[in-house]
Amino acid sequence: MADAPVVAVRGEAYREVAPEVARFTVTATARDRGRETTLARLAERAAAVRVLLDRAEPAVERRETGQLRVWPETKRSGERVVAYHGSVSTTVTVGDFTALGELMLRLADQDQVQVAGPWWSLRPDSPAYREARHAAIADALARAREYAEALGARITGLLELSDSGVSAAPPMFARAAAGRGGGPGGGAPPELELDPQPQPVQATVEARFTISEPVLG
Repeated sequence: MADAPVVAVRGEAYREVAPEVARFTVTATARDRGRETTLARLAERAAAVRVLLDRAEPAVERRETGQLRVWPETKRSGERVVAYHGSVSTTVTVGDFTALGELMLRLADQDQVQVAGPWWSLRPDSPAYREARHAAIADALARAREYAEALGARITGLLELSDSGVSAAPPMFARAAAGRGGGPGGGAPPELELDPQPQPVQATVEARFTISEPVLG
């Protein structure tokens, strides 16, 4: 067996699958000449965002507060503060795409709130990765059999199988809505249909098989 001929091949698989989650960011902002007023307005607008996200459960699977910023605006000629700015961002993960468009527009309809996204992606434990790995192994085996058959031989055993990795594209981004500059509207926001972007998944394996003695000539 140690002296048996060896065939080394690479197995590859490429799939485009439907995304499983979508993420977007919602940012509440405030500006006023007084620091306390800026902070109060920022807290009020952030609370309004939280209320809308609470109402959207269980469509909202996860939400994470990102950067909170408060900074003074000064005149170029000196350090005199003319206004204070504040912002707080939240990253929202949604698994129910039927509720995604409406939720993003409702958030964007709030006073001094900006919405960006969504970013489409797969879950870390998505079955798509396992299916791609299995397909890559099947491809490697098929290639090895083809080479062996071309030599008049057959596969007799597996020497080595190495995983070159499973890769997915970075989350796809599409800007869906922008924030309002005025107060909340009195009616319901317009409907927004979003088309989830397929996610490419690629797997590669390296394999070495032993084969029977080739029939040459």
